[in-house]
Amino acid sequence: MYIKKIVLGIVLIGLVGAGVFAYYVYQALFLPNTNFDTDTATVYVPTGSSYTELNETIRPLVRDIYSFDKIARRKGYTRNIKAGKYVLKKGMNNNQLVNTLRSQNTPIQVSFNNQERLEDLAGRVGQQIEADSIAIAAAFKDPTFFKAHDFSLATALSMYVPNKYEFFWNTSGVQFRDRMWKEYQRFWNTKRTAQAKAIGLTPQEVVALAAIVQKETAKVDERPRVAGVYMNRLKTNETAKLLQADPTVIYAVKQHRNDWDVVIKRVLYKDLELDNPYNTYKYPGLPPGPITMPDISSIDAVLGYETHGYYYFVANVERFGYHKFAKTLRQHNQNKEQYVRWINRQGVRR
Repeated sequence: MYIKKIVLGIVLIGLVGAGVFAYYVYQALFLPNTNFDTDTATVYVPTGSSYTELNETIRPLVRDIYSFDKIARRKGYTRNIKAGKYVLKKGMNNNQLVNTLRSQNTPIQVSFNNQERLEDLAGRVGQQIEADSIAIAAAFKDPTFFKAHDFSLATALSMYVPNKYEFFWNTSGVQFRDRMWKEYQRFWNTKRTAQAKAIGLTPQEVVALAAIVQKETAKVDERPRVAGVYMNRLKTNETAKLLQADPTVIYAVKQHRNDWDVVIKRVLYKDLELDNPYNTYKYPGLPPGPITMPDISSIDAVLGYETHGYYYFVANVERFGYHKFAKTLRQHNQNKEQYVRWINRQGVRR
């Protein structure tokens, strides 16, 4: 009888212990363990992070770091930290938190436009992904990549088509560049390639001309007409095929000064004398490469340029944002006089 009581006591103690353990496991696994009031909290895990570093990052976001640590270790997460962006939801339990951090790297939207140089693009992209701008710029300028894909330092910007792209945050500079090469090939599909060939330009030349069009007018509906002016100049034998595009002169001045932040609102006659391959008042044909990153509307404006007899255009002071077009130099000079009078009244000297 006495032995039975001992056995029964041991069983009862075991049951209580098992119950306590089961409750602890249930609490550790399934009870909410977040410590933020917003619906979500974002965690960025840098490449090469240790579990200790991850633990410090997540500590402010959980109520009980010790129970989180227990589950993380039991699930083997401490030995397999993965870089990326992770979105935690309010009310998650430790099991959900660990599963999220282990396997739910959330993509981000990377966007860019209106960049004048590879360095500017690298800086813009570096604000959005883990890789820093120096590493990204180095990937952009890799001579081996240029040789393999028929680009140069001057033409490389034409490979990056402005748009929104989905990337993982922990993308490296090389991974970003290689993805952009694939996007470039996708953009220059059979139709666009055939259009470029039909107008006598390569895709890189189309982008170089589109960059000028982009700088000349912000009005999307006017871009095919502006593109038509430059195509007329390229096709004629007069003036040695000089494009005489003011935006290229501004680019040349910036490059000559090595000052890319300077704002130039007015091109002066002395600027036209600058000996620089981007000065299309001196050098015939297209510049060595794009003077900015044209958007898709400018590229398509060149591919589908308007056929007309215009060779000149100047800002329309009666319809701001648009231009007055002319077929003859005499008509253009009349339009230009009106613009010069207006800009002088504004006091713009440079």
